[in-house]
Amino acid sequence: MKKIYCISGLGADEKAFARIEVPGYQLEFIHWLTPEKNESIDKYARRMAGVVKEEHPILMGLSFGGIMCIEIAKLIKVDKVILVSSVPTFKHLPWWMRTAGRFKLNKLLPIRSSSTLMQPIQDYHIGATTPEEKEIVRRYRKMVAPDYLHWSINTILNWKNDWKPASLYHIHGDADRIFPLRNVQPDTVIKGGTHFMIFSKAKEISEKLFLLLKN
Repeated sequence: MKKIYCISGLGADEKAFARIEVPGYQLEFIHWLTPEKNESIDKYARRMAGVVKEEHPILMGLSFGGIMCIEIAKLIKVDKVILVSSVPTFKHLPWWMRTAGRFKLNKLLPIRSSSTLMQPIQDYHIGATTPEEKEIVRRYRKMVAPDYLHWSINTILNWKNDWKPASLYHIHGDADRIFPLRNVQPDTVIKGGTHFMIFSKAKEISEKLFLLLKN
């Protein structure tokens, strides 16, 4: 059975992909690592790529995981890179992220993921609406390590990549509030798809993946 190497979103684990099923393919998860002090994204990507043992793998990344897939594809030859609710270059980041990175606003206003006051706002932007979805997101917030969180946010805000792999396929939702559709040019748009559509629209996304990979 062929493998799809999956990288979840910021601080998340493989449960984000729990409902994805692609006949003939096995999902293999690349887990987030503890970043080293002041580690660059290319050095971090090289460490993550070390777990990929197959030649010309298929990479699939959710949100920040998509960014990391792009970085890994710079280092090894890949068959395909599939982005879900992500961006291919820094130019596709929303203006407020690029501005925050430019002026180092994340250093002035550090994000505290476990703040009770912020949870409903975060759920809204992520697109977690059902009790099950909110519980998954709540668990991510509780488990994410502060050092990893701060490194990840800083890395996203200061990402300067403008390269795209030739075999890039991008699936995006038209209701994504983190990376709005107007800023990207995906190959497939999922109607009603939020930033968490990998879970809430898993059946539709699975069908799109099957059609893509059977060709």
